[in-house]
Amino acid sequence: MTRASVLVVDDEELIRWSLQQELSRLGYVVSTASTGAEALRLQQEDPFDVVLLDVKLPDGSGVQLIPELHAMREDSVIIMITSVTALETAVESIRLGAFDYLTKPFDFPKLHNSIAKAAERVALRQENRALRFQQRANTGPELVAHSAQMRRILELAETVARNDTATVLLQGESGVGKDFVARHIHQGSPRSERLFLDINCAALPEALLESELFGHERGAFTDAKSQKRGLLELAAGGTVYLDEIGDAPIGVQAKLLKVLEQRTFRRLGGIRDITTDVRVIAATNRDLDQALAEKTLRQDLYYRLKVFPLRIPPLRERREDVMPLAHMFLTTYSRAFRKHVVALTPEAEQLLLEYPWPGNVRELRNVIERAMILAGEETTIGVDLFPQELVEGATQPDAATRPTGALAQAEATMIREALAACDGNQSRAAAQLGIGRGVLARRLRRLGIAAVADED
Repeated sequence: MTRASVLVVDDEELIRWSLQQELSRLGYVVSTASTGAEALRLQQEDPFDVVLLDVKLPDGSGVQLIPELHAMREDSVIIMITSVTALETAVESIRLGAFDYLTKPFDFPKLHNSIAKAAERVALRQENRALRFQQRANTGPELVAHSAQMRRILELAETVARNDTATVLLQGESGVGKDFVARHIHQGSPRSERLFLDINCAALPEALLESELFGHERGAFTDAKSQKRGLLELAAGGTVYLDEIGDAPIGVQAKLLKVLEQRTFRRLGGIRDITTDVRVIAATNRDLDQALAEKTLRQDLYYRLKVFPLRIPPLRERREDVMPLAHMFLTTYSRAFRKHVVALTPEAEQLLLEYPWPGNVRELRNVIERAMILAGEETTIGVDLFPQELVEGATQPDAATRPTGALAQAEATMIREALAACDGNQSRAAAQLGIGRGVLARRLRRLGIAAVADED
């Protein structure tokens, strides 16, 4: 964890020296200034977490410096120190934003306690700001891994999680759950107690993306009224997840390469390199080889990202995960909407298994959420609550992909016999088989049995 920085501003050399020695011994990073002008210069160059500020300085009142110090860094906590107790001065200092007001000679335990509380407040403010960056997915899927493909992905994710510095590249179509794999890696790593911050590299203009990632100094651009720390600082000790890395602007890519290679960066408008301790997990749904050919992705960045690549398969390649996911969403939204829906009808389950899911897990979640919204007093969800495009888009296998084997042959024989007994009427045949009319129609397509027109 980064040590808190303290600036001691006092015109008495002995006080500056003694405070620097004492606070350094306690683990703080301490700088000193003898005048208000020097304090402002140091705060401008690299703002401090805590400022111990004397009320009387050779070049003016320390009280008047409070707004200027805060303008350079809003999060800085200011503790006033003075040799004379004056109620009016103390009240004015607190009104202008000072955190505490201490008198000389110091009661060192009291001083230590005040500085510790101030440093804790700074850390809490930074963490709260960092949490606002997080895109929470309170109703999002857990990692369901019934399929062999996903079980292998989880094994690899858990392996790389234990190595908490290795860069991970997650590839896969939109909606497959790359962000949940990233969170799984973070939660299984030694960094799990620290922050997981994510950002979509395709969602922001270049200048704003740079500011969010690297932060900026006061005056770096027109609206930069004060210093801002970016995700790479706020997530110190944790994980930064860069979604859609293949769409990051070339200028940002160069700076990210420096982070990966040297673990350093500069804020916008800054002149000092800042060291960062974060694990980077990047994700993309793009073909990165094509991006290299089109020169929209730096080759050196690509190879730095591809230390540990993981491809998340689309849902159509792992149909064993469809129903476990659907049932998980069913439980989630049933609780969220306070409904008593507990199951899907057999026809609805069959449809979910046959649909190709171009939107992957995200689309499945949306389908179940929509059905739950539409559900009234029903305890089961049927096909009538699904969107029409899903009903019409169920898989229609060709001859090369039709099911084969004894079970498929027995099913085809049973269906043909039922159709023959019902003179080709699909509705009556479905009733005889104990399935819905829609389920029968899809099984006819799946097994390659010629459809027979209904005569109801």
